[in-house]
Amino acid sequence: MKRHHVTQLNTKGVVLQGWDPEDPEHWDSKIAWRTLWITTFSMIIGFCVWYLVSAIAPLLNRIGFDLSAGQLYWLASIPGLAGGLIRLIYMFLPPILGTRKLVGISSGLFLIPMFGWFLAVQDSSTPYWWLLTLAALTGIGGGVFSGYMPSTGYFFPKAKSGTALGIQAGIGNLGVSIIQFMGPWVMGFGLLGIGFLTPQRTIEGTTVFVHNAAIVLVPWTILAAVLSFLFLKDVPVTANFRQQIDIFGNKNTWILSIIYLMTFGAFAGFAAQFGLIINNNFGIASPMAETYPAEMLHAGATFAFLGPLIGALVRAAWGPLCDRFGGAIWTFVGGIGMTIATAAAAIFLSRAETPDDFWPFLWSMLALFFFTGLGNAGTFKQMPMILPKRQAGGVIGWTGAIGAFGPFIVGVLLSFTPTVAFFWGCVVFFIIATALTWIYYARPNAPFPG
Repeated sequence: MKRHHVTQLNTKGVVLQGWDPEDPEHWDSKIAWRTLWITTFSMIIGFCVWYLVSAIAPLLNRIGFDLSAGQLYWLASIPGLAGGLIRLIYMFLPPILGTRKLVGISSGLFLIPMFGWFLAVQDSSTPYWWLLTLAALTGIGGGVFSGYMPSTGYFFPKAKSGTALGIQAGIGNLGVSIIQFMGPWVMGFGLLGIGFLTPQRTIEGTTVFVHNAAIVLVPWTILAAVLSFLFLKDVPVTANFRQQIDIFGNKNTWILSIIYLMTFGAFAGFAAQFGLIINNNFGIASPMAETYPAEMLHAGATFAFLGPLIGALVRAAWGPLCDRFGGAIWTFVGGIGMTIATAAAAIFLSRAETPDDFWPFLWSMLALFFFTGLGNAGTFKQMPMILPKRQAGGVIGWTGAIGAFGPFIVGVLLSFTPTVAFFWGCVVFFIIATALTWIYYARPNAPFPG
């Protein structure tokens, strides 16, 4: 990777000449923060697109589709597979496209799955294979993370990297809870004056517009693309393919991949499946559904947004603390908390016999999401501190790709494994990842403190 450096900082034009965040004379904080906010705005929309299926899937059978629990788990897991694969591409794009084109073009691509789902849910005879295809297309929303984050990293010095990347990732992650909260809300009325153009769906006598969840953010998506092309600039960073793949010779790349699979993989995976887990164990699809009160039957759609909301806010808020105390200690604390919370959720899940058993399970899951936020903030502070500057962006992109497989891994395992057994398997994995955090990064005299 090579940086072109000139004596004077020149901010005119699309490409920033003489840019060096570590040198105050060659850094402009206004440009850096403007880049952060526009890119984060686009990332919020991207995560909304990525989790669009998680907002729609719990409602499909109520509007005329006939999908099994396994099919629904698969449908909600495919965006994770696609997002992870697309991140493997995006991690190489920042030095190739530059920030301006990367964010602007990506924002425009979000429109494809939006319009696809808008049309598909209006016809309950839409074949399952096409629903899976559309679910895969939403992966572009998650894939951009591995391009946006390293790209933003070019604009900030190491001392501010925890705050900047924590804000971008945390606020960007809010897209998960935004679509899961806003989706069911906007399904209740005609939107943008187009209600008369599309059929109304009836759920138990209620008129709904499920397709609204897919279309509601179109104007904001267009705005994100326009802002990107008008106000973003590029840092002259170049790297050939061979220079970028040498990250795989650094053992920290692999250790941090396991740790990030614990923190963000769990956040993303449980966020995608949370509504379905609730429905299948405590709600409309549970064995005890006939004995449950009406308000419990659709608890999945009601509470699904809370976990991702908590995890995203904690991730954003903890960036400054990671800058002050280091990331490793917070990753370690997050891992311990995740392990305990998941074990508690497994215990309460195994006792799911009455509606009263739902509430301790919900609180355990919300605690799990809280600690994922701590862990995610910590890991993204660690990477720029532990790794050589030339490799840090690539490792951020790579670990982001591995973490993005979380929704797919969780969905597939839930399709073939009893839910309680799956939760206990997560406990074991979290223990291993937390131990690695302590041994290599968080303990006194650790070989790679950060």
